[in-house]
Amino acid sequence: MVEYGNGVGQGTGATGGGGGGGDAGAAFGQWIGDTVDNIAALPPSTLAIAVVLLVIGFVILRRAF
Repeated sequence: MVEYGNGVGQGTGATGGGGGGGDAGAAFGQWIGDTVDNIAALPPSTLAIAVVLLVIGFVILRRAF
């Protein structure tokens, strides 16, 4: 398989490929992207209610502290 260029890909895959730190970063990025997509797909009335609730929550937190 080395003569077809697969030796490096299979070799690094067999040894773990560097710890998998990039997988966690990619998963976090995908989670953020999915969240943004879900919020963008909400109807305007739901977004307006969410903004009102967020402002009310900030007012409550401000008075509590």
